[in-house]
Formats: sequence, C-alpha cells, structure tokens
Amino acid sequence: MKKLLLVTALFGVAVALFLGTFSAAPLPPPEPLTAALPPASTPAGMAAFQLPTGVTHRTAAFAHRGGSFCDKRDFAMTAVLVKHPRGDLLIDTGFGRDIDTQIRMLPLAFRLATDYVHTKSAAELLDAAGYDRRALRGILLTHAHWDHVSGVPEFPGTPVLVSADEHAFVRDGGFVTALARSLENVTYEEYRFEGGPYLGFPKSHDVHGDGSIVVVPAPGHTPGSVVVFLTLPDRKRYAMVGDLVWQREAITEREERAWLLRRLADNDEAGVRENLLRMAAIAAKYPELTIVPAHDLRGFAGMPLLEPAR
Repeated sequence: MKKLLLVTALFGVAVALFLGTFSAAPLPPPEPLTAALPPASTPAGMAAFQLPTGVTHRTAAFAHRGGSFCDKRDFAMTAVLVKHPRGDLLIDTGFGRDIDTQIRMLPLAFRLATDYVHTKSAAELLDAAGYDRRALRGILLTHAHWDHVSGVPEFPGTPVLVSADEHAFVRDGGFVTALARSLENVTYEEYRFEGGPYLGFPKSHDVHGDGSIVVVPAPGHTPGSVVVFLTLPDRKRYAMVGDLVWQREAITEREERAWLLRRLADNDEAGVRENLLRMAAIAAKYPELTIVPAHDLRGFAGMPLLEPAR
C-alpha cells in the first residue's frame, strides 16, 4: 500500500511539473530597438493577397506558454500572393490538393494529434481568380515543413526560393522534411543574404532591390527559417514570421512554446528565443507593423482575398 501511495504521489508530482511547463513564463524584455524603419521604393503595382487553404484545430496552450487549453484556435494554413511588377511571389503554399495523401508520410502520433480541414489549394484559388501564372517569379518559403510546401507540386516549373541552410535541411531534416524531399521535379533556387542589417536582424536579402520585399534569416524553428518583410504602396508593412511563433501572443507577451512543443517542433530552441525577442523589440517600437505568424488567422485579417474571376 505504501508503495502504491508513493508511486501515485510521484506520478502526481510529474504531472504537475509537466503542466507547469505550459504556464506563463515571459522571456526577459529585449533591448529597445533603435533602428529606423528602412526606406522602400515600393512600386504602385505591388499588392498582397491572402490565399486561405484550410486550418488545423489547436488551442492557445499548444501555441505558447500561458495559453489556455480551453481557448480553441483555428490555425491558419494560408499562402500569400505578393504581386510586384518585377515578378510575383507566393509566400509558402499552405495545403495542396493532395494533403490527405501527403500527411501519411508523417508519424502516426502526429497524425492522430492533428485535426485539419482542407478547402481549396493556393493553385486552385489562383486559377479561380484568372491569375496568369507566368507572372509568378517563385515560391518563397519561410521554411520547408509539410504544411508550407504541400502545394508546391501544383506549380510545376516555378522555382522554390530558399536559403542555403534550408535547402540543406530539406535534404537532411529527417521526417520533418520528408514531404519536401519527396516532391518531384522541384527546382530549388538558393539566395544569399548579401544585404546589411534590417530592423535588428544582422543581414538581409532585398528580393527586388527596392526595399519592398526583404528577407532576413531567423533560424531556430528550422536551420534556414526566415522572416519576410513587406512594404506596400500605401506604406502598410507586414512581417511574415513563418513558424517562429504560432500565435501573436508569443511575441507580444514574449512567451515561447511549452517545453514539449519546443522539443518536438524546434531545431534550435535558443535560436527561436533570440529571434522571438528581436520581433518583440520590433513590435514594441513599431506597433503599426502587422506581424503575421503563418498560423494566426488574425494576422491575415486585414489582407484582402484574391477574388474569383467573374
């Protein structure tokens, strides 16, 4: 009887400690950002449109420490079309039309814990709008996880733009990049961070050379994860942060993922923490800049949909 009570007590302690890793624990405030908003010569024809392809059903507790298990969240699976006179870009792809088959490449435990709804793929939405795909310069990945590359096969011949570190991760990332590795006839095009510092990030890549689309390295979630900064003609600015965080509270409240989720999802916890705090400093300095975690529907709310052709 004493052994049973001891085992029960130890189990209770273990459960309490585990649940404690989901409780709020804000990271220390970052040093205030002093950098000015970089200039951009955005062309009049530039625009950004959201392409929602579905959702997964999660909770706030899944997203960040301090979130409630009772706070149910639909996690966005949304691509973004950026129209630019020098060549359009698709930022991530969301779910492709073959997601039901593709997800079988992932471990059973992950599939059992992932409840998702697929609507239309980014390619289908572009076709419905009468979009001319010849204008598409490339697919710019924030990173190469399954839910960001699923729709790539529907864009044959379109280059997939990645950093060198993320390209290597596709080749060597194990099961988390199994889907990306399985895609056939994909042309990966590596870019370099040849530019200088950008809003506290040490280096940058200016896609069109006009400051309107600037990519910065933000490793941690994956080795080659990036943040994409957009500046539109009306001076509206977005920071597409990929999976650096899953919901905006992680940045505004400086709350990283719970211990288990960090262990399962992040390649480098320290890297995520460093770049999360960089974005927290940007959010504090420039609240007018809209931060868009790839899976936060609220970040896309102000971005127009690409309407179907009539």
